[in-house]
Amino acid sequence: MSILESFTTPISEQCDVLVCGGGVAGISAALAAARAGKRVILLEKQFMLGGLATAGLITIYLPLCDGYGRQVSFGIAEELLRLSVSMGAEDKYPANWLDADSTPAQRTVDDPRFEVQFNPQLFAILAEQELLKAGAEILYGTYAVAVSTKKDRIESVIVENKSGRQAICAGAVVDATGDCDIAAFAQAPTENFRQGNVLAAWYYGVDDRGYNLNMLGFCDIPESEKKNRNGPPLLANKRFSGLDGKELSQMVQSAHASTLQDIIKKRQKHPTLMPTTIATIPQIRMTRRIVGEYTMCTGDDHKYIADSVGMVSDWRKRGPVYEVPFTSLYSAQVKNLICAGRCTAATEDMWDLMRVIPCCAVTGQAAGTAAALGTDFTKTDILQLQKVLQKNGVVLHEKDLPVQL
Repeated sequence: MSILESFTTPISEQCDVLVCGGGVAGISAALAAARAGKRVILLEKQFMLGGLATAGLITIYLPLCDGYGRQVSFGIAEELLRLSVSMGAEDKYPANWLDADSTPAQRTVDDPRFEVQFNPQLFAILAEQELLKAGAEILYGTYAVAVSTKKDRIESVIVENKSGRQAICAGAVVDATGDCDIAAFAQAPTENFRQGNVLAAWYYGVDDRGYNLNMLGFCDIPESEKKNRNGPPLLANKRFSGLDGKELSQMVQSAHASTLQDIIKKRQKHPTLMPTTIATIPQIRMTRRIVGEYTMCTGDDHKYIADSVGMVSDWRKRGPVYEVPFTSLYSAQVKNLICAGRCTAATEDMWDLMRVIPCCAVTGQAAGTAAALGTDFTKTDILQLQKVLQKNGVVLHEKDLPVQL
């Protein structure tokens, strides 16, 4: 059974760059494009920026370094890390990286990695202030629900919010939705995460021990669970695709029940425990991604990439360094669409690496910068793009990193 609907959708806005999704990738893309002087509109379906990093309470800004004392992610990736703790860190403050008198020569494998734990509410507000300062327009409570296409381009993105259904025309579109929704609407080639996501229910609470993040369940799928099925006990035996509305509702209800059970259990030793914040979005990690012109894989470790737009490390272990190809951010089938964050092209094991905060910032800055330079990503002048990224603090190749003393 179905209902046949007919719409006449008004065009409400026009912009140079439309960024869909206000997580870390979307924040980075919008900042880069707005700072380049473009009219930028950022869509976010929640009423706070940051996505999983804030509303999802995944408040650990994972490493910008390779674990051996070398910083590899720069530009907006570093800017946002420092912004996240500019009013104080919650935990994991790496003094050897953040203190003003710190020098690279002091950093060794024995030091903490360049990561921090931050406050989600402060980070969301601070990021909002940076975007407004750059001249970006933010539309909260706004869902992208469809696209209008002509040949191999997106002409407009159809959105719905409190004002109703409307269209936003844009020269270039950045898909930072996390679920690669815009690419799917535009019928660009995409691929789903086959394994599915495990249940997690992270929450903040306060008791006689102070104010703490309770990391209940796994927001990161352990490698041992992937390969050998012998990982730590899970909160539920079900995995979630993250692409079905009813399933997501069930997932959130299961997370709430797990949170309540954990609080009741912990109150036996700490009777003053009270929850202060629970995740307000499902803690889903990987769902759908673009099938790009290049697909990153773990075999790209320490590989020189001619069209690199920045570097990322492996949050799971020390050592690996990956140069991110520009061609992993788009499909030639939709020429004015570029992806950022966990929507980018990567094999499943590499996807687990590329979805985290620093990688989202690196790909977001690259996507936003490219969108400011042109609206056909198959014709992007890579040398020009790289020149602009370098001017804005990004180091593109491992060979360009300072030699360690």
